[in-house]
Amino acid sequence: MHARGTQRGQGETRFSLIFPTYNPGPALAKTWLEIRSFLDQTGSGWEVIFVCDGCTDGSPELLDQLTEEYCHTVRVLRYSPNRGKGYAVRYGLAASRGRWAIFTDVDLAYRFADIVRLAEVLEAGADVAIASRVHPDSRLILPPALQAYAYRRHLQSLAFSWLARRLLPVTQRDTQAGLKGLSAHALRLVLPHLRCDGFGFDCELLTGCIRFGLTIDEVPVWVRYDDAKSTTGLQTTGAMIRELLKIRRFWKNAPEIALEMEPGIAA
Repeated sequence: MHARGTQRGQGETRFSLIFPTYNPGPALAKTWLEIRSFLDQTGSGWEVIFVCDGCTDGSPELLDQLTEEYCHTVRVLRYSPNRGKGYAVRYGLAASRGRWAIFTDVDLAYRFADIVRLAEVLEAGADVAIASRVHPDSRLILPPALQAYAYRRHLQSLAFSWLARRLLPVTQRDTQAGLKGLSAHALRLVLPHLRCDGFGFDCELLTGCIRFGLTIDEVPVWVRYDDAKSTTGLQTTGAMIRELLKIRRFWKNAPEIALEMEPGIAA
């Protein structure tokens, strides 16, 4: 592993914003422009962590160049080989220094207004906050040509969340939205027990939070689709189902977790 960047010398880091990153290509430069604008507008209190998950497209080196002037608020972590989104998120969470940690997709499918809204929910006292694309106040932004694609993705998401609710103790109808956050307190409780390296990580995180009795607030978002890239093919869906079964077995056979829980937290 290699990391570039140091903690801001002055002021408290309130929020750590984590971007799991795997071969984003030329779009990374555009992403950074939006992140830089956000940092310039919000001022201190935020750190950004890019976790380069075995990237082979030169992204770590490009990020080093792009973020050089922001070395006090931006860190670029990297390792090899590729380990999966879940591993990358866990890696970033473990490295976070904020009072709250938020992770989201590097393609910025969720606007910074959504990220700030979720941050405000956490700061107001929620243990965990997650984006929900099925929230009554959520909206979808896309060109007309992608309407069929978005509808298919919506049906896939509903089917997967239905299965997750049958296999796991989760009650949320949107488990896979790529924007979630939790307090440092919740992170200390749950992170040591998370094992999932793939896209089932979101379900494992929610399962762990529920097992520890943490509150989970669902936050409305505006989701934008710019193209029809998808990670929900048949092969990926099969792998995610296998991950759900592994999560179910692990948390069902982990009675020692109750012994590690802090006083006042119900199983």
